[in-house]
Amino acid sequence: MNTPHHSDLGATLEQSRSGLRDSHRRSLMRLLFLITGSALVVFACLQFLNGYPWVGVAELCASALLYFGVWRLKSTPYLQQWVYAYLVPLFAFFLVIMLLPEASVSAFVWVLMMPVLAYLLLGKKEGVILSAPFMIVGGVIYYIHLDQVGSLHAMIDLLNMVLCGALMLAFIHMYEVRREEAEQRLVDMAQTDALTGLANRSNFQGTLNRTIAECDRSGAGFALVVMDIDHFKVVNDTLGHEAGDFVLKNISRCLTERLRSTDFVGRLGGEEFGLILRDVKPADAFVLMDELRQRISERELSYGDARIRVTASFGIAQWPDHGREAESLFRVADRWLYSGKRAGRNRVVGAGHNPRQLEILTVEAG
Repeated sequence: MNTPHHSDLGATLEQSRSGLRDSHRRSLMRLLFLITGSALVVFACLQFLNGYPWVGVAELCASALLYFGVWRLKSTPYLQQWVYAYLVPLFAFFLVIMLLPEASVSAFVWVLMMPVLAYLLLGKKEGVILSAPFMIVGGVIYYIHLDQVGSLHAMIDLLNMVLCGALMLAFIHMYEVRREEAEQRLVDMAQTDALTGLANRSNFQGTLNRTIAECDRSGAGFALVVMDIDHFKVVNDTLGHEAGDFVLKNISRCLTERLRSTDFVGRLGGEEFGLILRDVKPADAFVLMDELRQRISERELSYGDARIRVTASFGIAQWPDHGREAESLFRVADRWLYSGKRAGRNRVVGAGHNPRQLEILTVEAG
């Protein structure tokens, strides 16, 4: 069996804090740092000319730090900390400028940029937590700036500011919620076998890799099982592919009903399935799979007027005894699986369980 490396979409989605993957956030942050740093140099010169040298000095210092960040963001493992280190001072700077209307009369419009940047770089939850308080403070500062809101003109200005800010926050939040739902549906479709509802090969490979990493840290073991339905082609050839799909769906239900909540099952392709049995010893894995083999062989499926009975063969590999990598485990499990098929099918085979010995025991029992 070929086991190519697949991107783990589920893990990638969990690690993504917004609509942007970390690599994209990193590129965007570098661009923002470069643009902001360059803009601050220009603003600093204007602040010196406008009589606010302390603001100009602060802007030049911030610009130097941002230029450093453009270089550091290429490889830093602390991307999230850099995002907060950028957004929090930036939002605070917006508020400071609002307190100095002579320095920048139009600074109030930057309040509307807060939710855009926060949601884009932090995602829905952290975005609203960060942007909402700053926007509220900005609204309060704007109210103080208007001095008296008794006049109709001042009241209109205040309502425009509050309404526009609230709508901006609400729209961006709604968009982010819908985007997350749509992305989750796409990931589910990409990781789920459409016929059986089980994990597909890519999802199974990702889960196997994660299981190996977890067991490597904890020292626990697990079993990888490769299962194949015996003579499945006969069902397709005699009853049609719809009957074959019917059998696959029923076998999938049988697998999920019998396995423990800690186990994992996926369809690897065609009539082949993969199972990950966590925290089991080789003997226990063999017993569990033999019970599953019996359940499958004893189950009679009704398809129209036809009665269908199928059997399955299983190959078991144990981590780390048979390998520490996914490819090694698959090779061992495949070898045992096809040994069982050559010995007559309807077999569970693993280390210490010779398929020919199983055949002799079956004959003697008969």
